[in-house]
Amino acid sequence: MSQRTCLSIILAAGEGTRMKSALPKVLHKIAGLPLVAHVARAAQGAGAGDLALVVGHGGEKLRAAAEGFAPEAEIFEQKERLGTAHAVLAARPAIERGHDDVLVMFGDTPLIDADALTMARIRLAEGAAVVVLGFRTDNPTGYGRLIERDGRLVAIREDKDASEEERRITFCNSGLMAISGKYALELLEAVGNANAKGEYYLTDIVEIAGRKGLDVVATEASFENALGINNRAELAEAEAIWQKRRRRDFMMAGVTLIAPDTVFFSHDTLIEADALVEPNVWFGPGVHVASGATIRAFSHLEGAKVACGAEVGPFARLRPGTDLKEKAKVGNFCEVKKAVVEKGAKVNHLTYIGDAHIGAGANIGAGTITCNYDGYSKFLTEIGEGAFIGSNSALVAPISIGNGAYVASGSVITENVPDDALAFGRARQKTLPERARALRALRADAAGKK
Repeated sequence: MSQRTCLSIILAAGEGTRMKSALPKVLHKIAGLPLVAHVARAAQGAGAGDLALVVGHGGEKLRAAAEGFAPEAEIFEQKERLGTAHAVLAARPAIERGHDDVLVMFGDTPLIDADALTMARIRLAEGAAVVVLGFRTDNPTGYGRLIERDGRLVAIREDKDASEEERRITFCNSGLMAISGKYALELLEAVGNANAKGEYYLTDIVEIAGRKGLDVVATEASFENALGINNRAELAEAEAIWQKRRRRDFMMAGVTLIAPDTVFFSHDTLIEADALVEPNVWFGPGVHVASGATIRAFSHLEGAKVACGAEVGPFARLRPGTDLKEKAKVGNFCEVKKAVVEKGAKVNHLTYIGDAHIGAGANIGAGTITCNYDGYSKFLTEIGEGAFIGSNSALVAPISIGNGAYVASGSVITENVPDDALAFGRARQKTLPERARALRALRADAAGKK
């Protein structure tokens, strides 16, 4: 297998009409990644060294998106919508390069996995000219049936064209196909359009190959592998399946999920063994949680690193650029953005830390904020090792708080604080005896109450 070259042709010309969206269907996302990108990843996982993406007329959004998930992919345009075989032939220049295997996939089937595609490639390596990926279902209505005789696939019969006997077949066509590169162009060019729609159907190559005496077989995968997305309900269904798979993967790899069904991952979430995730946690893109870290309930993480022994939440938000070092803590109702929190530092509650560097062992009191934005630019706050920031303080950046420094509670700090200094940034308290009683009387009178 490793010696065989493979081209994956992904048909991504579908529009967003049935999704009720201006966005092309295949650019809708599961786990933060476009549907078509999931398909491309599966192809690459099965050893496809080259990718060809077939887009429809005006596929500028798809072209731009491909730069993000498959910059090496060749883009081909199907200028007329004349069927699936016609779409595959839009990538003729790529096919003509003579790959050993050609995988034909659809950009709206995001749950296809690399193992299913690898099995199809194995059958090609064993001598098959065409391999069709099928699935079994107790409710096959609407699906094309795979007609087999003596272990060979002889036809794909559309539901509306099937006989009563054929409709009882539960082995159905997923639409995904592997073709020997040796025969790909020959078979595709032999497809005609003598049908009611006047289109060129990829499924016709099964019977064409059979008439030529070539070996055509079907391999079986789960129904999930073939699930196509046509509307928002199916998109949500696919998201649920993807999340269920990922949760199991993490738990089997040694991650503790206390209430798995309430935790949601992004396509690139990394969590190491012996990390603990409590209920109702959301992982956006770009999160790496190290072994021994704890993510407590109702937390939201995106673009963040959480080191060994660090603790997040409950009810915490880590935004992009957050880097929690070993045994650092960000507690309840805190938000951290583009900040490094060094080893053992604590941001315990009701605090905003943005564009900052917090030294090892520092303690940030409740209600503290870094005032990092003046409406035009962002500025850095530096807090030294072992510093103590009293509750309800505002640190107006750019500013530096030295190692071991102490900021009194309720301070607004606008000037740098040296190492081991004590800083007050608040008005002196003034107490007026008996004035509380007089104030209450005055307000009651104003409100018309006695």
